[in-house]
This record gives sequence, structure tokens and C-alpha cells, in this order.
Amino acid sequence: MDNGKMQMPRIQSSLRHRILNMPEATYEASGIVINGRRIKSLVFTTDLAIIRNCDADAVFAVYPFTPQQVISDAIIKASYIPVFCGVGGGVTSGRRTVMLAKDAEAQGAMGVVLNAPISDENLTQVAQSVDIPVVITIVKPDTDAAARVAAGAAILNVAGAERTPEIVAAIRKKLPDVPIIASGGNVNETIRETIRAGANAITYTPPTTRELFRDIMSKHRGE
Repeated sequence: MDNGKMQMPRIQSSLRHRILNMPEATYEASGIVINGRRIKSLVFTTDLAIIRNCDADAVFAVYPFTPQQVISDAIIKASYIPVFCGVGGGVTSGRRTVMLAKDAEAQGAMGVVLNAPISDENLTQVAQSVDIPVVITIVKPDTDAAARVAAGAAILNVAGAERTPEIVAAIRKKLPDVPIIASGGNVNETIRETIRAGANAITYTPPTTRELFRDIMSKHRGE
């Protein structure tokens, strides 16, 4: 017992005890409850090895190529945590975006993510075609977030680099109840800043496989 609180039991296997832990600050977020499941941290990756060996609440599977059903299907099947799938909104738009969103829902995605350039009309078409949350990405301070919500976005995803806390704070002032996911950087200090600005959940970009291997290989070499 610690200060009257029961310690949380932790169980791990003898082989899979090495996992990628999300920064502690992510647990300070309020979270977003989707169909009964609270999401505070989302690992921003399509790397199946990382997805299977991290303690994030969900996967943010958005990548810089045209979305493909075979990729989303593989990630959803391999993941034991919910997956938010990117379905376009930039180069990929129109009816194809609607089709990709419907396919992602059928595959078991928890939500679909649309890129910032998508039109409000296309956003509405996607939102009306699926029964899972539609996440719209916001990258600039002058984006009309209220119009995005009115067009059907259930969650806003703020990815404004170093301006993210500023953008989150501005949105939160105008839309006090809208769910916000935001990038928080890789350290607790910047994550806390983003949460204080009003983010409900944090996307975390994990180290690369090369970076994760660095310590392991140093030990193997006896360095």
C-alpha cells in the first residue's frame, strides 16, 4: 500500500518484458472515450513490431502514401489495441476517400483520419458513410475548426509542429467540448504543455527501429 492507494499489479512474460513505453505525461490527459474505451495515448506508426510491443492505448496509422486497404487490414489484424486509419484527404479524395473509410470500418478500425486539405463537402460524405468517428487533421492556426465539426468531424487532430499548443488553445477557447487529439513531441515537458492547452489525447511518434536497436547492439558488443 502507498498513501492508502493499492499498487497496480503488473504482469509480463519472461521474453516480452521489453516494450516501448509511452511518456508518463500522456497519462495526465483526460482521454477520449469511444464506445466505452478511453484513449489517452496513440502511437503514430505503421510499424507492426512497435505496434505489438508498446503500451499505447491506440494506433494512429497515417502514412505519407496513398492509403491502401491491404495496409490497414494488416495493421488492424496484427494490433491488439484499437486502430485509427488514415483514409486520405489530400491527393486521395472524393469517392475514393469514402470507399477507403467504409473499408476501414469493415476491417475493424476504431476511427478514420482525414488529411487537412480535404473539403468540407468530402468530409461530410465520409462522415455520413461510416458509423465510426471521423478525425480531421488541423495543421494551421487559421483553420475554421467549427466548420470542420459542422461538416461531420467527431474529433480534431492538431498537428501544428511547435505551434500545436497554440492551435489547441485557440480551438479549445472557441469549442470547449470538442474532442482533441494533438501531437505532443517526444518529451514529457512538451506533452504536458499540449495537454494544458486543452488536448484530450496525445499522438506519440516512437523512436525509429535503428534508434531502438542502438542500446541493444551496444550491449551485444560489450560497450
